[in-house]
Amino acid sequence: MNDFSFRTTVELRVRYPETDQMGVVYHANYLAWCDIGRTELIRRLGKPYAELEKEGVFLAVADASLRYHAPARYDDRVQVETWVEEVRSRTVSFGYLISRPGSEESRPERLVSARTTLIALDRAGGTRKLPPDLLAALRGALTTEGAAT
Repeated sequence: MNDFSFRTTVELRVRYPETDQMGVVYHANYLAWCDIGRTELIRRLGKPYAELEKEGVFLAVADASLRYHAPARYDDRVQVETWVEEVRSRTVSFGYLISRPGSEESRPERLVSARTTLIALDRAGGTRKLPPDLLAALRGALTTEGAAT
């Protein structure tokens, strides 16, 4: 995994409605957890989603990919680690690692690795550039291993 400079980690507990009859997390819920991680990362960069929307900037998922490594189950603690992978004038890509935290006796267990790309839209649904302050903050979250254009 790349060593991106700014990462956030959010801890969640698997709720019953997020699981199927076997007590395993339904696959689509991992995308919701990515959204939680991404929202928190943007908040910590100083630009909450609610503020962006007031300014007429809407971030829509244009692409998502997930790789499932192991299942999460009802009542598990899970961590969602999020980082910025790529920033362009109108899009930003985030990477995610969803894992079950380890203990003193065990290492964390990788559950899902994922990536999403979001595109900036205006109120009418047309593409637009990311606001300069957000663009600068996102680029600042990258290292030389990330692609900033």
